[in-house]
Amino acid sequence: MSYFCSVIRLYFDKYGTKLQHYSLLPMTTSTVEYLGGLRTSCTHTQSQTTIITDAPLDNNGKGEVFSPTDLLATAYASCMITIMGIYCENNSINFTHGTSNVTKIMESNPRRIGKIILKMDFTGNNWDEETAERVIRVGKACPVAQTLGDNVEIEFNITY
Repeated sequence: MSYFCSVIRLYFDKYGTKLQHYSLLPMTTSTVEYLGGLRTSCTHTQSQTTIITDAPLDNNGKGEVFSPTDLLATAYASCMITIMGIYCENNSINFTHGTSNVTKIMESNPRRIGKIILKMDFTGNNWDEETAERVIRVGKACPVAQTLGDNVEIEFNITY
């Protein structure tokens, strides 16, 4: 099953010769359905994996599963570790262990994530200091970090 649709654009060079340009446009990433009771069902289009979210206890919810802001904070650590893994694979660097405990701190007026604390452990990879700093620097430039920018304070506590 294809999750991309092809678009053919016709271009003409300066002599009037028809040139074709193909591009892939992404299809829907996910579908979110409101289930009632401040709960949603989120289905990933490609894999059909589903996660449920609840409003948190401090915002009228049940807090039985991840809240949307929990997922955002968790996505930061997941994205960072994934990008580090890609970098290590592409550069033949050992990467067999990586964990992160994520703490999300909310602010009010407006209600938003004010700070994310990532306690990360990369011991067991046998990185020297230069390698660790390089791999971690690459991770800190992950797409989620780039998206959040300076809008959320990020505190790192990293051991390697």
